[in-house]
Amino acid sequence: MPDKDFFQDVYEVVRLIPFGKVTSYGAIARYLGAARSSRLVGYAMNASHTQSKYVPAHRVVNRNGLLTGKHHFANENSMQELLEMEGLTIENEQIKDFKKYFWDPNEALNL
Repeated sequence: MPDKDFFQDVYEVVRLIPFGKVTSYGAIARYLGAARSSRLVGYAMNASHTQSKYVPAHRVVNRNGLLTGKHHFANENSMQELLEMEGLTIENEQIKDFKKYFWDPNEALNL
């Protein structure tokens, strides 16, 4: 069973992702000192809808900018629509210019 505190740590990081930016499961895992736990970050994102405080899970994608978590939203297009409302362009389920929009918690939060 996953550590509930780890999930809460993931949610805290995800809540810090700025509007119009995205990060990856692996970047979050590395920031939390659990570099091999990107899949566990994904599990946390799948359960994020149960949180009373909003978690912008649509801002977390795979290391290549693919919307791999889109199937876990209420509607399969929700993730893309939310990202497009924040100014990102999605082509073939992937963020165009991914590096331009990538937010690395290791750089942003370790000032």
